[in-house]
Amino acid sequence: MDMDKISTFEKRFVDQDGRERIFNGVNVVDKSFYTPGKQNYMDIDEDIISHFAKIGISLMRLGFTWAKLEPQPGVYNDEYLDSVAEILDLCEKYNIHVFLDMHQDLYGPAEGTYGDGAPQWAMLTDGYKVKKMKFVWAEGYFWGKACHRAFDNFWKNTKYQSKGLQDYYSDCWTHVIEKIGSKPAVIGYDIMNEPFPGTDGGKCFRNIVKGAVKTILFDKEIKKGKLIKDAFSKERVPKVLGQISYSVLRKVTSRCDELIKKFDINTYTPFVNKIATAIRKAGGDGIIFLENCYYSNLGIPYSAGPIEVDGKIDQNQAFAPHAYDFTVDTPMYKYASSDRVDGIFAEHKKSQDRLGIPVTVGEWGGFGGDGDEWLPHISFLLKLFDSNKWSNTYWCYIPEFFESPLMKVFIRPYPKAIKGVIDSYCYDEEAKKFKLSFEQDEPGESIICTPFTPKKLTVDSKDTDIEVEGTELKIFTEPGKHEIEVIF
Repeated sequence: MDMDKISTFEKRFVDQDGRERIFNGVNVVDKSFYTPGKQNYMDIDEDIISHFAKIGISLMRLGFTWAKLEPQPGVYNDEYLDSVAEILDLCEKYNIHVFLDMHQDLYGPAEGTYGDGAPQWAMLTDGYKVKKMKFVWAEGYFWGKACHRAFDNFWKNTKYQSKGLQDYYSDCWTHVIEKIGSKPAVIGYDIMNEPFPGTDGGKCFRNIVKGAVKTILFDKEIKKGKLIKDAFSKERVPKVLGQISYSVLRKVTSRCDELIKKFDINTYTPFVNKIATAIRKAGGDGIIFLENCYYSNLGIPYSAGPIEVDGKIDQNQAFAPHAYDFTVDTPMYKYASSDRVDGIFAEHKKSQDRLGIPVTVGEWGGFGGDGDEWLPHISFLLKLFDSNKWSNTYWCYIPEFFESPLMKVFIRPYPKAIKGVIDSYCYDEEAKKFKLSFEQDEPGESIICTPFTPKKLTVDSKDTDIEVEGTELKIFTEPGKHEIEVIF
C-alpha cells in the first residue's frame, strides 16, 4: 500500500484525498557522538517500529546531528545516512510518517556535557573552553561562554576554511534531501532543534535570575502565598511549586521578551528562509517545520515570520513548538503544573493563529519515574492538544518506553484521516468513550485510530457495524455534518 502524501492547507494537515489528518507520534533521536568506524543509527529495529504501529503511533520525529552527517568539512557520512534510510523504509512498511530533525543541544558535543549537534570543526568558540556539567544539562546555555560564542559565530555565518558555517549547514541539508528526502515515509523537515540566541541567550538567563529574585521578594501574588514560609515546611516542594503559577512565571520570563523577539525576527527568520530555499532547490517538497527558540519553551512569545522562498510565502509549512514544565525528568515531575504548561501552549496557540498554519507539538512530556502520579499531567496535555486539533510527537523513545506507566494514557484513539473538516474530538479515559464531530462536502471514508478493540460504534445516533483493520476503524459517510461515538 502506497503511503499517503501529506501537505498543509490553512491550519490543517491534509492528504491527497483531502482528508484532514491528525498524528499521534514520538521522537526518536540519535544524539550519540560521531565515532569513526561506527556508522549505524541507534538501535531501532523492525520490532520497535512494528510496536509503534501497534499502539497507534503514526508519526515519528526522526533526529540526527550535523556532527554525524558531516564529520569533516564537505565530507558526508553516507553510510550513516544509509542506516537512516533503512529506518525510513521500515516506517513506510508500517505506515508511519516521518519528519527529519537536525538536532542540537548546547550547539555541539563535548565531554562531560549533554551537548550534541555541530561537528567539532564547526565549533568556533573564540578560544573559550567548554566546561563540564555540574548541575543541570542546560547550564551551557545559561553561563557557557563557549556555547554562546559558538552560536554567535554560526548566526554570523563566520567562515571556516573560506566558507560560512551556515553555508556548510545549508549544503548538508541539501545532501540529506538528495540522499533520503524522496523516501515515501518522509513528510517534512525540522531545520534545527530549539535554536538558541547565543550571547543574548546568556543575557536572558541573567534577566530571568534577576526577575525571579525580584518576584520572590516583592511580588504580591507570591507574598500572598507565603512562599518563603512554605519553603521551610514539611511539604515544601509541592507548596512552593504550587505557588509558581504561569502568571508568576511570565512575570519572570517577560524580562527576556525583547531579546527573543530580536533574535526571532533578525536572526532566526532569515536563517530558516535560507535553509528552506536550499531544501526546495534540492527537490524537497515536504512540510518545513518551524521551531521556537529554546527560551520560548517557557512561554516567551515566538515572533518569527512565515517561511519565505524566493520572496514568496511557502505554501507547505507548519509550526512545531516545544514546551515542558520545569520539573520534567526529575523526581518532582509528579508535581508538574498543568497551569504553567497550559499558559505556555496558549502562547504557542497565538503564534499558530498569527501564522495560520497547522501544529505538530514537536516535543512535550518527559518521564516521571516508576510511579504514575505524573500521568494526570500527561492526560491533561493530550486533552489540550485534542481541543486545538494538534498533532504531537512525544519526547521521547527510550528502551523502557513500552513498559513505562505512560502507556496507560498515551495509547488512545484519535481521528487519523477524516473525510472533511474536523470540528472537534475528545477521548474520555474513564468512560472509555471517543467522540468526533466533522463536516464533509463529498462522500468518502474516514479512519479513526483504535489501538484497542471498539465495542460499539454510533454514527449520527445510529448503531453501525464495526469495520476494523489493524488499528484502523473505517467509516463511510455521505456529505453533511456527522457525530461519531465509539465505546471501548
